Amino acid sequence: QVHLVESGGGSVQAGGSLRVSCEGSRNRYKYSEYSVAWFRQAPGKEREGVAGIGCDGSTTYAESAKGRFTISRDNTEKIVYLQMNDLEPGDTAMYYCAAYRPLVCRATMSQTEFRYWGQGTQVTISS
Repeated sequence: QVHLVESGGGSVQAGGSLRVSCEGSRNRYKYSEYSVAWFRQAPGKEREGVAGIGCDGSTTYAESAKGRFTISRDNTEKIVYLQMNDLEPGDTAMYYCAAYRPLVCRATMSQTEFRYWGQGTQVTISS
């Protein structure tokens, strides 16, 4: 069983930066074999993919995240980071990380693939 815990959310002004983290549980499983992605959901909107990272280190980003957000992973510490720069009020949302173990390593933000989800961390950007 994989448990995910997000942290690092908060409130910043537009143009600022935040780094959110997704830490996997410490029980026995090979974190390096899991694809991880970040999703977000704003009030009244559907959950959407932000960025994903495959077990091979490949990455994929939503158009809104390209050039501003960077996803990375530390398999030793079982953490995936999402560095968010040049934040905009439109980035305000609850941010969730999710993971699954694929047959073939790839980065994806296809929500139906992901089996394990965290509880989320709130990101609020003021103008």
